Parts: sequence; structure tokens; C-alpha cells
Amino acid sequence: RDGRLAPCPDRPNCVSSQASDLDHAIAPLPFQGDAAAAAASLAGVIRAMPRASLVTAKPGYLHAEFASATMGFVDDAEFAVDAAAHVIHVRSAARLGRSDFGVNRKRVDAIRAAFAAVHP
Repeated sequence: RDGRLAPCPDRPNCVSSQASDLDHAIAPLPFQGDAAAAAASLAGVIRAMPRASLVTAKPGYLHAEFASATMGFVDDAEFAVDAAAHVIHVRSAARLGRSDFGVNRKRVDAIRAAFAAVHP
């Protein structure tokens, strides 16, 4: 959808780098160099994460599912590459419930740190 990720619902279990409200806003993942190489590095980071499954990997877009450790609840994370701005936009949201106790925000922060380590 023209590099736009779906907006977060009116629940605190979603974060997005394209959200304008502080409850849902999170910074995109910055990268240097080639966008395709950055996306490939990000795909590698996701594949290495526990209980993660890379569902879709196509040019400029990744979709991953993450299962919770205890109950097996599934969260969705989407990534849209903005080559011109040298950032990867991210949206991570729980499929069920209202609150995620900050899990999606923490996950994106962990992905950011791991991505920065392999693709500065």
C-alpha cells in the first residue's frame, strides 16, 4: 500500500513508526547503504529470533509472526523499506486482547538493536 503500514487500532497492544500518537509511535529502523541488503539483514535478524516465523519476504516488505513463550499467542510484525529515507518502517501488534504489557515495543527495540549490530 504505497509503503504505508496499517494504522494501529485504538488499543495499547500495537506500535508503529508511521503512527503520529505517542501511545503507538516508535522510531523506524535506520540503515546505511543498499535497501535490499538492509532488508536481507533484517530478515536474518528475524529468522534468528525465538518463536519467530518470517511469513512474507518480498522486495520492500517483510511480514513476521511471533508466538508468545507461554500461551502461544501470535503477534504480527510488518516492515516496509523506505529506500529514499534510508529507514525501515515497522508495525508490530498483538492479534488478540487489549494490552500486551509492552511486549511489541520491547520486541521492536530488540530487533532494532540486533539489526544495528549486523547492518550499521
